[in-house]
Amino acid sequence: MEESPITFTSGDLTLEGLFARPAGADAAPGVVVCHPHPMYGGSMDNNVVEAILAAMWRRGYATLRFNFRGVGASEGEYDGGEGEAADALAAVEFVAAQPGIARGGIVLAGYSFGAAIAMRAGLGVPRVAQVIAVALPVAAMNVPAEAPAIKPVLLISGDRDDYSPLAALEKTIEKLGPAATLKVIGGADHFFGGCESALADAIETASQRG
Repeated sequence: MEESPITFTSGDLTLEGLFARPAGADAAPGVVVCHPHPMYGGSMDNNVVEAILAAMWRRGYATLRFNFRGVGASEGEYDGGEGEAADALAAVEFVAAQPGIARGGIVLAGYSFGAAIAMRAGLGVPRVAQVIAVALPVAAMNVPAEAPAIKPVLLISGDRDDYSPLAALEKTIEKLGPAATLKVIGGADHFFGGCESALADAIETASQRG
């Protein structure tokens, strides 16, 4: 699917992103994808972000990937997660306001740090219909987990991921309750090198179409 450069505002900052909408779709569901940690080179140009996009394109979603504040051409600076959560919600509002986007909520997805931001920003916001968290870094960050979740939550991790260990993810699933699902990618570590296709297939199969 062809992506077009866009900008949108988060508070008084202007952020950059890439937006794609299925050709000929009158009411496409929408998804926002959040990238990994800005302080470790994370940006929207990432293999896992692209695997998430590939899965959602196959499901007919309009997509927005974007750079958090202080990354690439996005204004501002790293804000420890609080400002980044605001950026994610601003991205959700941008997608929801576009013509040809289905009503009923936007999916908020993310990888690693972006997964933690998706959980932080999306669990309690009605505009977000589902959260998809890939390689949620439960071993490195305090990740919020409302109990029980009031919307579908999909957690996906590799079975060799030290930052997202399965035992900790299973405890997170218990807190989130029956709305949450855990998918495990065999042979994948935190970075999913060589496992991008398996990741995209798992997301395509398990995600809910809006």
